[in-house]
Amino acid sequence: MVSKTARFLVLLFLTVFIFSWTGVEGQNRDASLWTSVGFEAKLVKRLSVNISQEFRFNENISELGTAFTDAGMTYKLNKYFQVAANYRFTQKRRTDNYYSFRHRFYVDIKYSKKLKPFEISIRSRLQDQYADIGRASDGGVPEYYLRNKLKLNWDTKKAYSPYLSIELFSPLAYPHDIAFDNIRSSAGIEYAFTKHQKADLYYMIQKELNVSSPKTDFIVGLGYYYKL
Repeated sequence: MVSKTARFLVLLFLTVFIFSWTGVEGQNRDASLWTSVGFEAKLVKRLSVNISQEFRFNENISELGTAFTDAGMTYKLNKYFQVAANYRFTQKRRTDNYYSFRHRFYVDIKYSKKLKPFEISIRSRLQDQYADIGRASDGGVPEYYLRNKLKLNWDTKKAYSPYLSIELFSPLAYPHDIAFDNIRSSAGIEYAFTKHQKADLYYMIQKELNVSSPKTDFIVGLGYYYKL
């Protein structure tokens, strides 16, 4: 049986999710493919390390737009909360076909709660990023963001688990006169081959907000993850 609380939260989430997928208009659109592979290993009972590599192809999947390596540590406080700290080195293609080097540091706090047959999780991320240090006149000026993500997983008691997620980007650098400038909405499915190996297939719509010529990306994502 699904509790009244679970039904209410699922209905609320679906309403917000469907609303976020509407209003996709304008000519500034692109199709992308995001691919990733990740590895996670437990150091001690509650502490684990992870590393991942991702390649993002844009311009209708015709060129490598972004490549990055991400590494960090995650600590489980209890069965509901966990915290993480990560570093990401990114190479992002510029309009002159050179790549911009970027360094990102971020910390996460995540809360998860099972409301059978669903699991709802909320993740807040505080990040700062430095681009083109020593290579541009404004290189080294940090960009600060707060990113909040809500995810709904359906526990099917099988190898596969469908999910929906919504993520909002809030700029924090001064001056920040807007609440959000980007939204990501995803629908996907995770498939566990074994207790150590998992694949993730999803479709995402990413939209810029509160800008004069907003861009919308239609993204297919595929990931593979191995956990010790």
